[in-house]
Amino acid sequence: MTVITRFAPSPTGMLHIGGARTALFNYLFARHMGGQFKLRIEDTDEARNSDAAYAAIVDGLKWLGLNFDGDIIYQSKNAARHREVALELVKNGGAYYCYTTQEELAEQRAAAEAKGEVFKYDRRWRDSSETPPAGVKPSVRIKAPLTGEVVVHDAVQGDVVFGADALDDLVILRSDGTPTYNLAVVVDDHDMGITHVIRGDDHLNNAGRQTVIYNAMGWQVPVFAHIPLIHGADGAKLSKRHGATSTTEYAAMGYLPEAMRNYLARLGWGHGDDEIFSDEQAIEWFTLEHIGKAPSRLDFAKLNHVNAHYVRLKTGAELAELLGVPASMASAIESVKVKVGTLVELKDAIGFYLNAPTAYDEKATAMLAKNGANIPLILPALEALAEPWSAEAVKAAIHAVAEQSGKKIGELMPPLRAAIVGAMSGPDIPDAMAILGKVESLARLKRAVA
Repeated sequence: MTVITRFAPSPTGMLHIGGARTALFNYLFARHMGGQFKLRIEDTDEARNSDAAYAAIVDGLKWLGLNFDGDIIYQSKNAARHREVALELVKNGGAYYCYTTQEELAEQRAAAEAKGEVFKYDRRWRDSSETPPAGVKPSVRIKAPLTGEVVVHDAVQGDVVFGADALDDLVILRSDGTPTYNLAVVVDDHDMGITHVIRGDDHLNNAGRQTVIYNAMGWQVPVFAHIPLIHGADGAKLSKRHGATSTTEYAAMGYLPEAMRNYLARLGWGHGDDEIFSDEQAIEWFTLEHIGKAPSRLDFAKLNHVNAHYVRLKTGAELAELLGVPASMASAIESVKVKVGTLVELKDAIGFYLNAPTAYDEKATAMLAKNGANIPLILPALEALAEPWSAEAVKAAIHAVAEQSGKKIGELMPPLRAAIVGAMSGPDIPDAMAILGKVESLARLKRAVA
């Protein structure tokens, strides 16, 4: 058997972090098993579909590096096939025409609520011999079992049992001829040859309903694996108040796709105590048995830690290309990359290399007021250095001035940092001056003195 998984988002919103993890788990399992990973866009809700959401889904998967196999499947193009199956179910006795109107359903629902009961369709037309009312277009309902139970064998949750009293005769084809979600999903998964349905556990109830449809058609039920949802650090269901939720937001925040793959894989799945691992290792290790049953929590501190690891692995030239800055900034990037967690922080950290400070922050201003008079003592020694000057030569010149003037290094280096950077944080100042070059470094020092 060739394992085939799928990611099936609706183009009604952005690709959020939970959806991205679901796609990743499907991708990893398919690759682990030497199978295929498919993308299906469930675009049957025309009123809510969005071109922007569709683009965000495809772009998000592309950014994450989750390459799907074959062409994108559009559920809306399969509507005729969905109707065909619904009518086949009516013919083989697995489903029936229901002539109950929306008004009658509303009355039944109101009556149930008045009694404090959960509404359930009364199955009036299930085995009825009544003459259908004139002018009423029927819907099609599946025949759920009236006794016994339906068992979903879930690779994550274990066996989940649905008693007959928990299953209703679900509408699978509306009176206007459009298929409902559960019918469309079953037909598409069957026709695509999907062997494993890996998705959020908010779909667990649907698995019971969909199993009824599979059984009615005599089709093989795929292996279900319902993964717990991602929660915020406070344990509540993930929402926008917990920070970024869409993959495009994470990209804009400066996270690397390989770091996101690594971090998301650890949200609800694990391989011993391994926290950092390559794509190849993730594919080799990933199995459904190691997916946890408890919700995982989004932790930005851990994400930053993982991302910092992948930032450090890249060369200065690679990071310069990602940041869209000149290749000449590679050495500057190398000098600060070990101190940052994201690409945004990295770009901020090299900002002073790209642009001379036009103002000094509070600490730098205080330092210049305290020790700025020492800069003119150092300028002649720096001006005398031959080009191309090095960090070692700059440092030696400053130490020589300290010996000659009786000043401490702690009195000479800090005002240089304030003048060069405009702040009191950053790389070692001789390294920064070597990267900036003699002309730019002296210009900044003289500007600070002025």
